[in-house]
Amino acid sequence: MKHNAGYVTAVLSSLVIAACGGGEITDSGLRQQYAGQQNPVDVIILEEKDFCHQLVSNGRLSAASKSQLTFLSAGTVKAVMCREGDRVMKGDTIALLESADKEYALEAAELAFKKAELDMLDELAGYGYGGKAAGDIPEEMLSIAKLRSGYSTAENALKQARYELDGCFLISPFDGRIADMKLSAYTAAPSEPACSVIDDTRLEVRFPVLESEYLFVEPGLHVKVTPYADASITAEGRISGINPTVDENGQIMVTAVIENPGRLIDGMNVRITVDKATENQLVVPKSSVVIRDNENVLFRYSGGRARWTYVNITDSNSESYSVEANRERNAELAPGDTVIVSGNLNIADGSEVTIKD
Repeated sequence: MKHNAGYVTAVLSSLVIAACGGGEITDSGLRQQYAGQQNPVDVIILEEKDFCHQLVSNGRLSAASKSQLTFLSAGTVKAVMCREGDRVMKGDTIALLESADKEYALEAAELAFKKAELDMLDELAGYGYGGKAAGDIPEEMLSIAKLRSGYSTAENALKQARYELDGCFLISPFDGRIADMKLSAYTAAPSEPACSVIDDTRLEVRFPVLESEYLFVEPGLHVKVTPYADASITAEGRISGINPTVDENGQIMVTAVIENPGRLIDGMNVRITVDKATENQLVVPKSSVVIRDNENVLFRYSGGRARWTYVNITDSNSESYSVEANRERNAELAPGDTVIVSGNLNIADGSEVTIKD
């Protein structure tokens, strides 16, 4: 009776307060109060599927192909056709030296070679091989004629003259972009590399993993690369090599090759995520697991109520857990169970819950 009297008093007090405030309790307000006590939740149907284990590391990008170019001849830079960042095709001329002296030297070498060639034919005629094809002349006799006529010396001088002239041109060895340019017109050609050509359509990334993670990584595993400069950029690739040596820090270097989406550059610092799938796992979002009694717990939905279930976390990644029933707590968990994944922070075993639409 006292309990009922207290309840009536509380209701009357509420009506007085509402009247003093100029308002009134409506059906809508009561429904809102009731709905706030219904513990609305989201659920998923538990199923076995591949769980993506993730390993995270840091690394640095490098171009898959990179060549430092140096002039093979000394001289003065005549012209520079490219700037840093320009794209070039294989065979394009990047820069050239003043080459008039090299051209004259090549012409002189060509003339000397032609004269030596005629002298060699005269030598062969003297031995009775005039007019015969080279294949019909004994190899020993042909060698003697080349030496006596100066043919071999002239041939070598011609090759050297061509090499000297070719060395005045800086040629791109493959399609790529110009980097580290150290050239300007009318200055002496540097003895060190004048520029680099990098092919950054494909990039390599080297990153360390702990010795304990060695068995996790293997060639062909999928990797995701995100630069620290812009987390919105993601590139994907595969592990291409693993160094079979542990360094003094207990780490192993791994190399992966990725396709450049267009905004990554040589030398950029990146975050690497390595994915490896484990089959037939019970996978739940991280939000579904909470701590109760210092144990990992998730709630199953059954008959309008939340059922407290102890679990062990067998693996995790950035979004999900791979779980199993905690047998030591006599817990049960199986594919087909309905698992609560939100609204579970303030509920207990047996709490009434409502599934959100």
